Amino acid sequence: MIRTIFKGSGSALPKRVVSNDELAKTVDTSDEWIRERTGIAQRYIAGEGETTATLATDAARSALDNAGLTISDIDLIVLATATPDQTFPATATKVQHALGGAGFPAFDVSAVCSGFLYALATADSMIRAGMAKNALVIGAETFSRILDWEDRATCVLFGDGAGAFVIGSEEVAEDGPGLLASQLHADGEYSDLLFVDGGPSSTGTVGHVQMKGREVFRHAVTNLAQVLNDVLNKAGVEASSIDWVVPHQANLRILDATARKLGLPMDKVVVTVDKHANTSAASVPLAFDTAWRDGRIKRGDLVMLEAMGGGFTWGASLFKI
Repeated sequence: MIRTIFKGSGSALPKRVVSNDELAKTVDTSDEWIRERTGIAQRYIAGEGETTATLATDAARSALDNAGLTISDIDLIVLATATPDQTFPATATKVQHALGGAGFPAFDVSAVCSGFLYALATADSMIRAGMAKNALVIGAETFSRILDWEDRATCVLFGDGAGAFVIGSEEVAEDGPGLLASQLHADGEYSDLLFVDGGPSSTGTVGHVQMKGREVFRHAVTNLAQVLNDVLNKAGVEASSIDWVVPHQANLRILDATARKLGLPMDKVVVTVDKHANTSAASVPLAFDTAWRDGRIKRGDLVMLEAMGGGFTWGASLFKI
């Protein structure tokens, strides 16, 4: 059968690391307060000359190198971001040009923290429809540019970064590698719980992140447990068969609660929230690339990717690597 297979991954982070102690010098917070509530110890913050497009380009180059391919082998780029360089053109087109590509489709998707899962499912659909052979799927964000740095409830939670997958079409055996199942959801009823209070059509400004954390936590645990079970049922796989869960890195408490609902031990969950904080659409590929490169995730492993973000949007994908 023809499946979308994983060929390589890459990631990129800004140069500047900001610790909790450094944040505590400018906002009413502390290292203890942040760690206890979120598990975050530090985050990376983009500086001058570092944008969503530059981070995405670096992550894409790293993924291509990891896959042993070049931009000439790619015929699709799907980039997930809520913080594009410009309203338009799509940041994906800037990445395409920076990599030396031209002519093939390159576009952005916006589903906030679930963006990479939406981008992955979109690219998978296009590959299986015969519209592409090899694709770059990227999640990249500079959330530091839409934070109110005086609001301790939000500014401590987020960081900047990018992660990328190279995926492609390949004929495999039924028990072979590939993307086995995906499921996506959205519910706009709760858009007032996690949003940005600005935009081109409403205020003409970029705005800042606003969040009701307690309510978001409650929905996140319920929705993620549901979508993970949906994907397992669709793939015909038991939760106990999963080698690794690579979740959106929003909050260590959410990661722990979701794992418990699935009956999975935390030692099967890839955790990078302590180092990267919440990097929105970049979070899942960043965490995956960390575990791929340090050897935890290996060929043949069954890996569940999952995320939930503003909208609400949420989704999951099950990959045999």
